[in-house]
Amino acid sequence: MAEVEIDVRLLIDGKEVPMNPYVQKVFGEVVRAMISTLKGVDENWNHAELILDR
Repeated sequence: MAEVEIDVRLLIDGKEVPMNPYVQKVFGEVVRAMISTLKGVDENWNHAELILDR
């Protein structure tokens, strides 16, 4: 399977947090790995949103 780059943006209270390419890659790979374990998720997904409120 060819590796696909993931565009990662982190917004905290509406303000974008800058991340260098390495941090973006780590975030993207960790989230992609977690998503891949979820039952019922198409392996060819294109867009995911994770919303955390506290």
